Amino acid sequence: MSMENQIKERPILFSATMVRAILDGRKTVTRRALNAQALKNIGYGVQLGECHELPSEGPLHPNSIGYYTDFCPFGQPGDRLWVRETFTDLRGTGIEHRPDPEGPLQRYAYAADCPPGSYAEEARKDYGIKWKPSIHMPRAACRILLEITDVRVERLQAISDKQAMAEGVRLYADHAALGDWYHVEGKETYSADPRKSFELLWSSINGPTAWDANPWVWAVEFKRVTP
Repeated sequence: MSMENQIKERPILFSATMVRAILDGRKTVTRRALNAQALKNIGYGVQLGECHELPSEGPLHPNSIGYYTDFCPFGQPGDRLWVRETFTDLRGTGIEHRPDPEGPLQRYAYAADCPPGSYAEEARKDYGIKWKPSIHMPRAACRILLEITDVRVERLQAISDKQAMAEGVRLYADHAALGDWYHVEGKETYSADPRKSFELLWSSINGPTAWDANPWVWAVEFKRVTP
């Protein structure tokens, strides 16, 4: 068996906004709250004396970090994630096209490429084509493949300005003029402060109290690779 065949792949969902950030090269990490199964597995490890409890405050015990990250449902460094995004199948619709004049018809279209008001979005509406939820995307429709480069367990609010920027957040340019002012426009979050922008993004996805809960999260760093 070749090394290529040994690489593990798992699907991961991203919103259209985050897909655009990945395509733009602005997003190279994602944070996801530890799920119930991971917390249960860690609890079993504590009972068996294999790891320490997740602390209520302060840093993780160094002897337990590797144990925690082993339970990451998204994989380990070297594994790959294929991105599921909102899409539609164009086959038989009459609006298939050839990005390469010598290549095949493009079968799939993606919401991330069709922001409101764009020509592509208006064409979709004119033809009565509906988007399909990302959860239903088949592997064959995937156009973005990511390779995991690092996995960490940390508190949500431990995020730095640099890491917030790597999450794909957007900032207003004139920080001095704006001070702490910010707003949310749909799922696009903007602020003069990277961490505040990420807080807005997290809350827009997970709920208004999700940031204050400060959960333990997987921080999964990645790079794009050829599908």
